[in-house]
Amino acid sequence: MTDSTREELQRGISSLSLHCNEEMLSSLLGYIDLLKKWNSAYNLLGSNELPSLVSRHILDSLSVAPYMEGNLIADIGAGAGLPGIPLAILNPEKQFVLIDSNGKKTRFMFQAKIQLGLDNITIENCRLEHYQSIQQIDMVMCRAFSTLADALTMLQPIFSEQCKLLAMKGHYPEDEIARLPDGFELSKSIKLNVPGSESQRHLIEVMRKRQ
Repeated sequence: MTDSTREELQRGISSLSLHCNEEMLSSLLGYIDLLKKWNSAYNLLGSNELPSLVSRHILDSLSVAPYMEGNLIADIGAGAGLPGIPLAILNPEKQFVLIDSNGKKTRFMFQAKIQLGLDNITIENCRLEHYQSIQQIDMVMCRAFSTLADALTMLQPIFSEQCKLLAMKGHYPEDEIARLPDGFELSKSIKLNVPGSESQRHLIEVMRKRQ
């Protein structure tokens, strides 16, 4: 791991005003190493994304940290563990469930969990509509997943009255918000500023309508 990667990561985390001790920083760097090592065999990220991995994936994932609520958080369509793994590293007091139907990607996430000693994450290799939780999920997160309407339809069985969806989007998704299923409403829209990225980023929070 190069010093420049460490410095870019430290600068970005500081810019986001997040708490990150040396152990957490080492875990994030270890996760970046694993992503690079496994990428060619497991096709976790596009090869053109590797030079901007810190800003495009790690800091982008961490930018939602101030908006997380509750103790049990599900990351749906987690892929290589983004945003769930970086968020779990910086929030050891919270529990994360990472759900993805791709076997290769869930094997990678399991390897990362073991190597980084992340006892606060559980990995589920299944389609979202088949996932069942015995505990109430406080918040569901998704990044580069499907439309808001499709995500909410698949989430219906585990989406309690108190649960909220945090969806990471690029441009403000006006059309998707207009097509929210009955019974759901936009509760927050936050323009994110991701250190080192020029791309537009919006965080959309959706919840059930109050009766």
